[in-house]
Amino acid sequence: MQTTEFIWFDGKLVPWDQAQVHVMTHSLHYGCAVFEGIRAYKTADGGSAVFRLKEHVARLFNSAKIMEMEIPFSEEDVCNGILETLKVNKLDEGYIRPLSFIGAGAMGVHPSTNPIQTIIAVWPWGAYLGAEALEQGIRVKTSTFTRLHVNVMMTKAKTSGNYANSILAKREAVADGYDEALMLDTEGYVSEATGENIFLVRNGVIKTPPLTSVLDGLTRNSLITLARGLGYEVVEQRFTRDELYSADEAFFCGTAAEVTPIREVDRRVIGAGHAGEVTKHLQKEYFKLVRGENPEYAHWLDAYSL
Repeated sequence: MQTTEFIWFDGKLVPWDQAQVHVMTHSLHYGCAVFEGIRAYKTADGGSAVFRLKEHVARLFNSAKIMEMEIPFSEEDVCNGILETLKVNKLDEGYIRPLSFIGAGAMGVHPSTNPIQTIIAVWPWGAYLGAEALEQGIRVKTSTFTRLHVNVMMTKAKTSGNYANSILAKREAVADGYDEALMLDTEGYVSEATGENIFLVRNGVIKTPPLTSVLDGLTRNSLITLARGLGYEVVEQRFTRDELYSADEAFFCGTAAEVTPIREVDRRVIGAGHAGEVTKHLQKEYFKLVRGENPEYAHWLDAYSL
């Protein structure tokens, strides 16, 4: 990680190395924290903008509500804090990580009146799965670990504890020589990846799993809207591994992964074995959108200048 100078910590800017918590911090022991991943991009007009800032912060607060955590700041405070942190670190493009967690105090599963603390960190970050992956695509393995059942954990909350499931799946996939893991739901249908939503393309129709046991990804939502605006048919429908194997194209999406083609799943080559035409079209239009080159979606960008 390429560090920056300051982190926003409970409303104050503190030097990166001084943004510390006690080892008895409740969330460190029990995994109850909520977070977001957001990106800022350089825009075509020479400035910078945060992509879907308000929607990301709203989801952070919804995650906190689901987990019964009351963030002691308003959504506007956090949005302003994100822009302030980008500016003070002179970061015209990069990744943004707001995190709210339960601080130190009572120990035990019940957090009692422990304070809810919030940080915002920003840093430069390129393609999550590698620059080559955006063009050539990645190799994927179906995980032996199942995605969380909706009554085991709160799957609509972006909760830190949920990601232990992702860590296990990702480690397994990488150890077996793959780039990413494909997660199935508890009924055996394709769910998502360790940190990305998934789409397939077959006979010109784009399909993605419905919002049953998957996180309501903002990149997923953006691509559905974008694709339909470009004239594609998009279906939110369950599908199985074998349907994925015989797809013409497939890709992952997420704030970190952006639009990453899938070239192989479980040793089966997907389509031509590289990014397909629909994937490349959506990828191109997505990058135009986040860089302010599509005025139709200007409302998704919060501009700022250094």
